[in-house]
Amino acid sequence: MKRSSFRVGIVGATGAVGARMREVLEERGFPVEELTLFATGKSAGRKLPWKGAELTVREATPDGFGGLDFVLFSAGADISRQLSPHAARAGAVVIDNSNGFRMDPQVPLVVPEVNGRRAFEHRGIIANPNCSTIQMVVALWPLHQRARIRRIVVSTYQSVSGTGLEAMDEMQAQSRARLADEPEPPPRVYPHPIAFNCLPQVDLFDSDGNSLEEMKMVNETRKIFELPGLPVTATCVRVPVLISHSEAVNVELEEPLSPEEARRILSASPGVVVQDDPANGVYPLARSATGADHVFVGRIRRDTSCDRALNLWIVSDNLRKGAATNAIQIAELLGGGVVSSE
Repeated sequence: MKRSSFRVGIVGATGAVGARMREVLEERGFPVEELTLFATGKSAGRKLPWKGAELTVREATPDGFGGLDFVLFSAGADISRQLSPHAARAGAVVIDNSNGFRMDPQVPLVVPEVNGRRAFEHRGIIANPNCSTIQMVVALWPLHQRARIRRIVVSTYQSVSGTGLEAMDEMQAQSRARLADEPEPPPRVYPHPIAFNCLPQVDLFDSDGNSLEEMKMVNETRKIFELPGLPVTATCVRVPVLISHSEAVNVELEEPLSPEEARRILSASPGVVVQDDPANGVYPLARSATGADHVFVGRIRRDTSCDRALNLWIVSDNLRKGAATNAIQIAELLGGGVVSSE
């Protein structure tokens, strides 16, 4: 698909990830010949900025994708399942940010720094993994290549932007009320207030008490690493942070790997920035990761209970590398470019 420019569509253009997709396309200099923005009928007609001009948002319909080379979806699983096949039949490559196709065995689940070759096996649709999964596998894959992973235990600290703009507004409104000693507006997005709180629930729970987000991390990691039996367990928590997810990861390896060697490996790995000098207050932070496209890793240390295990602290902007940037890196791969970590 190597060409000098491409016609690109974004479905879900008015959402938080859709906005980042426009930003990242422009920042990375992706060769967009023409950009078409789509949303639901409720948002059709809105005007959004693009390269110093404004584009009018169209309603996403099954027959609206003709002539497009790439269509980036970030509008939820139901819309993706309904419209992605139409876009693919019209000749576009769909890169879908929802959960609609991730575990479909016919659909590649791609993180370019880990398994970019799988993007070329697509049949019209490529799935973008969950934001929490993306940042974890980018950091763990280089360690797996060196010492083979035996087990992963992860606890996440996920920002409200992972739920969308309404959740961001809700947290800020609750925070303002709480700080002003005024009555808080009742929660609408989450089951409990998120301001000054931590909610050990990200998505719904299954019959075993695991949340859907936790099982996404388990199943997607196994698919990306091509290790269907890999032991992975996750606890996902929503925290009162606007943007960027943080993760505490314990990884058990087949053979011992010193923290010093892990730092050397990760420092040379694409898409990873090591920030690891805790004695001087240097470690990844959600605030400093926001707006960046890297996965930041720090607090790399031995697990005192297992000589083959390491603990890591992993942070990344969930709207960018966790969604928009990863999707556009996939398009860059298919378009004949080189995936950049800058």
